[in-house]
Amino acid sequence: MSSHISAVPAAPSDQALAHFEQAFAFETDCWDVHDAFARGVEDFVLLDVRSHELHGRGHVPGAVNLPHGKITEGKMAAYPMDTLFVVYCAGPHCNGAHRGAIRLAKLGRPVKLMIGGLTGWIDEGFEVTRVAASEPGAQ
Repeated sequence: MSSHISAVPAAPSDQALAHFEQAFAFETDCWDVHDAFARGVEDFVLLDVRSHELHGRGHVPGAVNLPHGKITEGKMAAYPMDTLFVVYCAGPHCNGAHRGAIRLAKLGRPVKLMIGGLTGWIDEGFEVTRVAASEPGAQ
């Protein structure tokens, strides 16, 4: 008798290696983003692709808010073409980051996904910035 896990054999090691190594070309995680910011290494732009309202309730410090539906060539023109964007949304239950990544890729922009999103950031115990409703720019 086998489990659902072993019912489908694991990929051969060479294929598994290629798959898992390739994943790093598409994603990063909350710890890596936090570490880069803590060390002052900002060789990417972190995009919170959620709504302005959700961004105001809590976001990763240093994130630029640009809802995925508003990612356009005109808005991206402010950034050099080789700017690496790291996108995130609410968390694993949200596909907004994937939507943002698709829009950026269609514009020819380098992009990675911050896996875990804001939920992962909070789970790691990292600080969240909140915008009070009375602050300028708050929605």
